[in-house]
Amino acid sequence: MAALRDDAEAIWQAAIRAVQPEHLIASQLRIDDGQLLCDGQPLDPPARLGPGGRLVAVGGGKAAAGMAAGLEQLIPEGLALEGLVGVPAGCGHALPRLEVREVRPAGRNEPTAACVAATKQMLAMLGQLSVDDVALAVITGGGSAILTAPQPGIPLPELVAATRWLSEHGADITQLNRVRQAVSLVKAGGLARSCRSGRLVVLVISDVIGDPLATISSGPCMPVAATASEAMAILEQFAVVDAGVAPAIVAHLRRAAASPNTPPPAAASPSGRWQTPAGCEVSHHLLGSNATAIEAAAAEAAGRGYAVRLRHADPAARETANEVGERLAAEGLAAARGASPQRLAIIEGGEATVCLPEEHGLGGRNQQTVAAALARLQAREPWPSGLLIASVGTDGEDGPTSAAGGVADATVARAIADAGLRVAEAVHGCDAFPLLREAGGLIQTGPTGTNVADLRIVLVDPS
Repeated sequence: MAALRDDAEAIWQAAIRAVQPEHLIASQLRIDDGQLLCDGQPLDPPARLGPGGRLVAVGGGKAAAGMAAGLEQLIPEGLALEGLVGVPAGCGHALPRLEVREVRPAGRNEPTAACVAATKQMLAMLGQLSVDDVALAVITGGGSAILTAPQPGIPLPELVAATRWLSEHGADITQLNRVRQAVSLVKAGGLARSCRSGRLVVLVISDVIGDPLATISSGPCMPVAATASEAMAILEQFAVVDAGVAPAIVAHLRRAAASPNTPPPAAASPSGRWQTPAGCEVSHHLLGSNATAIEAAAAEAAGRGYAVRLRHADPAARETANEVGERLAAEGLAAARGASPQRLAIIEGGEATVCLPEEHGLGGRNQQTVAAALARLQAREPWPSGLLIASVGTDGEDGPTSAAGGVADATVARAIADAGLRVAEAVHGCDAFPLLREAGGLIQTGPTGTNVADLRIVLVDPS
């Protein structure tokens, strides 16, 4: 039904609008009498932007360009503002005071030599500040790849190979970050430790469920005890060691684990406040998250006349995309069969995992979710005419594809049946992209300029 598809698109667009970085900065930050305020209150400790000191902004991620633009609007032209942020290709634009540099290709969330060069330049910028200066760090989803500076002796290709292997074999974001942090100069608080200003204000848009500050972009401004032994255990758990894909990383971690004499990092409060060894006062401020987007989506659905079941993502949940798709299909089918005349919208957030088989096709976790839902219903009965299931990445990217996610409705199901497409094989081979492309089930938004994980939508119209 065209009306269902129109409603679904309006719902996911409302979610994406709600987490646009310029909007988040304008709605939450302001400057009053030279002092930076958040939600109308002075920061703790205060951040005073006086004419006598420098003001430098650095950071990276898929929303970093928008955050930089928001800062330029926020900071009066009378205050000297300079700095550099890194973004994926397609997310950059020219600004008068801050440099926005595209450092990695679109659709491939992996670090490049350009990421390393930009990150080292940011570290140098922060290291040249003095106690009277103020630094701003913009940290957003996608920053783990963009903010990259391997420790000496760690080849960038090995870092890429190790993280790619872990991702393809089902490692979650916490496990990925533990490995990244153990071999990095910038993660696990490294960016903050390089800062020599008296004050570092960290502005965060979270793409991690539950918003753990030490995990978002691998915690560049959070002091994390990233131990070599823990990273080694993860590499062994996922057979990275046996596969021989990162021998220099393995050798580095083994040496570090054998001589654990590094002093523990400074402790941070749960809100992300701490002082670096150089005396810089650091505070974190969460401006937007998956919850922000999910609530906006639910409000749009309610405004369109749906009864809404809102489910915030559970940080403890460990679901595969196949499991999510099957669960949503079962719930949608039950609602479509029910006697209630009320239209229903199920809105939930999350970030599923995908464990790729050795021989696999093309897709992403959101497309895989929708393909699994199609397979679940196709094996039992025709797709109900009043049911739609969609899953979309708020960043506009879903795996190494041009799509943001996928949508299934009666039209898509009929196109699959008419073309004789094999849904179960596509699910088994993680090859959802060509399946949905052929059936008209791809969601293509292009880069959205933000990133707060994924949105899932089930719409049921019994009429």
